[in-house]
Amino acid sequence: MTTTDKLNDSAYQRACNGLLKGILRWPELDTVWERLHHRNDGGWYIYTIGRPPPSAPASRDEYGRFLVEVGQRLRDEHREDYCGIVYVDDPEEPGFLKIYDPGNLGMVCGSSGAPPLPGWTLSRVAPDDLEALALRPGKRRHWWQRFFG
Repeated sequence: MTTTDKLNDSAYQRACNGLLKGILRWPELDTVWERLHHRNDGGWYIYTIGRPPPSAPASRDEYGRFLVEVGQRLRDEHREDYCGIVYVDDPEEPGFLKIYDPGNLGMVCGSSGAPPLPGWTLSRVAPDDLEALALRPGKRRHWWQRFFG
């Protein structure tokens, strides 16, 4: 088994690629967010895509601030009558969420053939580096150009 196979078979990857429920309405998001606030036990990893994945769960204060700030950002920047940019494994007992950045929704529908990366994930397991695992043809081409001069 290669390193890539191991990463793709991690608990985080299984959660990230598993069946997630889209939160379509703002009241549904309010309910999930309330449940998340009640589950502030110091066991959540907050991963901002584009930064190195955290090696330890967020503190209770960091987690609480994240929920408040991202929740407000979603409402301020995604000025639609629907939510549709938050996905959760179990709305009753959340353990994994993908949250898409409302300021960067250009390709969320995935029409390019490659699924877009979320802006953030919240998880109970340590995250893998999603950017490193994503196929980025432009970056790969640049690497090969540099390699061969």
